[in-house]
Amino acid sequence: MGKQVVDDSADVIVVGAGPGGSSTATHLAKAGLSVLLLEKSEFPREKICGDGLTPRAIRELALLGVDVPGLPWKRSKGLRIIVGKTRYLMDWPDLPDFPNFGMAVRRTIFDQFLAEHAVEAGVRLLTSANVHSPIVDRGQITGVVTKDGRRFEAPVVVAADGGSARLAVSMGLHRMESRSMGMAVRTYFSSPLADEDWLDSWLEMWDGPVGRSHLLPGYGWIFPLGDGTCNVGMGLPDASHYRTLDYRDMLTRWLATMPEQWGLTEEHRMGKVSSAALPMGFNRKPVFTRGLLLIGDAAGTVNPFTGEGISYAMESGRFAAEHIVQAHARGIRTPSANRALAAYARHLTSEWGSYFWLGGLFHKFIVHPSIMRLSAHYGLAVPVIRNLTNRLLSHLVDRPSRDGYDRVINALCAIAPEA
Repeated sequence: MGKQVVDDSADVIVVGAGPGGSSTATHLAKAGLSVLLLEKSEFPREKICGDGLTPRAIRELALLGVDVPGLPWKRSKGLRIIVGKTRYLMDWPDLPDFPNFGMAVRRTIFDQFLAEHAVEAGVRLLTSANVHSPIVDRGQITGVVTKDGRRFEAPVVVAADGGSARLAVSMGLHRMESRSMGMAVRTYFSSPLADEDWLDSWLEMWDGPVGRSHLLPGYGWIFPLGDGTCNVGMGLPDASHYRTLDYRDMLTRWLATMPEQWGLTEEHRMGKVSSAALPMGFNRKPVFTRGLLLIGDAAGTVNPFTGEGISYAMESGRFAAEHIVQAHARGIRTPSANRALAAYARHLTSEWGSYFWLGGLFHKFIVHPSIMRLSAHYGLAVPVIRNLTNRLLSHLVDRPSRDGYDRVINALCAIAPEA
């Protein structure tokens, strides 16, 4: 059998041009490596998400060299937490390590923007390149094959193909069933709330009058996009507990309790109600094996406290790029280079392992709506606990510690096991 035709090759192949994949590719290209970024779809394309960018994500944009002040996207001042009839305004904290604002933008816009930014950095982007399987030589991944038969080769491959993690699965890396898998359900509405400065989050959802109807599981959100519309949805912390629920019906019943003037009714809905799984707390390991690095949802890096995944996808991509650059400098496929790549797994664990473990513990409580309600009612009423909760759940903590909230959260992470 003759040698297979290679359609293209590079120092690194990145599979998936979501926020994590594009970020990885950009950092690698800026370090001087040749990068192929393979995306199965054409832009713009939909992704099921809350469309909210936390200060962690804004920091990652700045590290990519994005002109953040010049972005036209809707800025957010912080979270507006709704518990029953009580509302708490919780500013994004102003910290040395993080900016004090977030943003909101549709993923159709955000993902294309990051992919184009990667191209400007020197990345070769191929769309409609649906990766089907890995190319494996003597146990090591050396490239990928697309569904239409094209072959692309590189000594290092990054799997940024989302929660399905098809490339990881084809390399024998399956989801850890013991780790939580959340669920997000969302749609869009034209609404006068679209220019609000806060990301609204309901920690208590009812399908009728507060306290006199059924308490629904999970949490809800309304994220203003500044374009006349809001991203509206709900998250379930552990979908395995709610397999028989009709998510669309549950969202409809919750939204029926909203004031009519907000416009969150069927006649103002724009687009279908869609759902997606949220792979949380490192639910696929190892994140490096045989030349393949997993980032973002493929590695299960969604925050178990909140279901937020964009910033962690971008950060894990940055970390992966750092290790790939070091491996390349040492001579790819040498023992020293392999040690540099293997250290990526330890890097992720040292950054988020204990925090994600705490998030898993948090999950065990909030899957019960009554416990979530009691905790929110009595805990958030205390300003110190409210501020601590804001910092903990949004994962906005300086290291080393600079105030009392940092010290408490960093101490908790220091004594917690690693996920």
